[in-house]
Amino acid sequence: QVQLRESGGGLVQAGGSLRLSCAASGPTFSSYTLGWFRQAPGKEREFVAAIRWGGIYTYYADSVKGRFTISRDNARNTVFLQMSSLKPEDTAAYYCAADYRGSVVRDPGEYDYWGQGTQVTVSS
Repeated sequence: QVQLRESGGGLVQAGGSLRLSCAASGPTFSSYTLGWFRQAPGKEREFVAAIRWGGIYTYYADSVKGRFTISRDNARNTVFLQMSSLKPEDTAAYYCAADYRGSVVRDPGEYDYWGQGTQVTVSS
């Protein structure tokens, strides 16, 4: 079992950058697939990015590909989401999630553990 704590959200102007962090507690961090999801008011929770347990594969939504980068530091039990060239449509609450040895990386229903969420607001 893991506990997740997110940080790094805030308000940024369009074209700017922001780095989200998610710190996890637990003895088997490297065995968890980690994902970032976002949810705007009135919309479903949306897949953003994921990194497979073991760190070999990464996955991105088409809307963020080329702008966002997911990475993990297993030594510090932390996963990051580096966001660049931010757009107003990126505005949402962002959530970190973990799934033990997960392989279905884009479905939020597959993840067992979630952080509290952090708000990202992009102004024009």
